Amino acid sequence: AVQLAESGGGSVQAGGSLRLACTASGDRYFSRCMGWIRQRPGKEREGVAAIRWDGDTIYADSVKGRFTISQDNAKNTLYLQMNSLKPEDTAMYFCATGSSVHSLSPSAYKSWGQGTQVTVSS
Repeated sequence: AVQLAESGGGSVQAGGSLRLACTASGDRYFSRCMGWIRQRPGKEREGVAAIRWDGDTIYADSVKGRFTISQDNAKNTLYLQMNSLKPEDTAMYFCATGSSVHSLSPSAYKSWGQGTQVTVSS
């Protein structure tokens, strides 16, 4: 089993940036497919970005051009660079692994971190 721990969340003004990180422990490597999932208040969980072992990425339309997902397998760390943040981006952000499919679907992932809160004010 793998344990995930997110960090880097916080409060920023609209237009600002944050960089989230997710560190894995328990296993040396992440699974072939990793993702960042968020849950906004009163809304269902939604995938925002996913990355495959070879570096191929998928982004939700709502974050394309603003968010960038990346990974450093040597450090067992997954990143989400978030730029031009909007109040609508306010959510709990989770990293997830254990998927055998390159997908934004939350149901594809088996292991989840505890989440890190991102709050964007206008």
